[in-house]
Amino acid sequence: MSAQNKVSGVVLAGGQARRMQQQDKGLVLFKGRPLVSYALAGLQPLVDEVLISANRNQELYSHFGYPVLGDNRPGFDGPLAGILAAMQSARNALLLVTPCDSPLINSMHLERLLLGLQTGVDVAVAFDGERLHPVFMALRCRLQPSLESYLARGERKLQVWLQQQNWAQVDFSDVPDIFANINTLSELAALEQQGLGE
Repeated sequence: MSAQNKVSGVVLAGGQARRMQQQDKGLVLFKGRPLVSYALAGLQPLVDEVLISANRNQELYSHFGYPVLGDNRPGFDGPLAGILAAMQSARNALLLVTPCDSPLINSMHLERLLLGLQTGVDVAVAFDGERLHPVFMALRCRLQPSLESYLARGERKLQVWLQQQNWAQVDFSDVPDIFANINTLSELAALEQQGLGE
């Protein structure tokens, strides 16, 4: 990666996991590994800085060897607050974002998001042919003031903020199944039984 295109990456692991019996989703095991480890492995070849956004179990997340960021905001503002915390901490102009609960995503998939920025947009977002997956995105950290003011107004819907930016969809219609995410323990078991992933 050239110097002018250095990238920071963040794994969003700050959710409340209400449907996971209050277990911290990123630390739940999938095929013997914590879910967050799949996201970290996907980011590592593409970025020169990895961050973890987590509001719980920060000491456990720190054992993966990367800085762990809290949202720095009262209440629970969802993924945008984690993205903002990463923007505020990132040392690079580009930020690659992935959630902690989609273990089928790999580096080749995430690289598509970075390539999506080369069209001149400020945000490139995954689209599976039917729906957006906005927690999979690459964006420019210069959007930080826009995101700060959006959250300061009490707004928190990711797709509404997205619509206010210069953004583009990145086509993943050839591999829509990679966005399988794990919200419940039964979904975890079902995905393991499919024999997908590593």
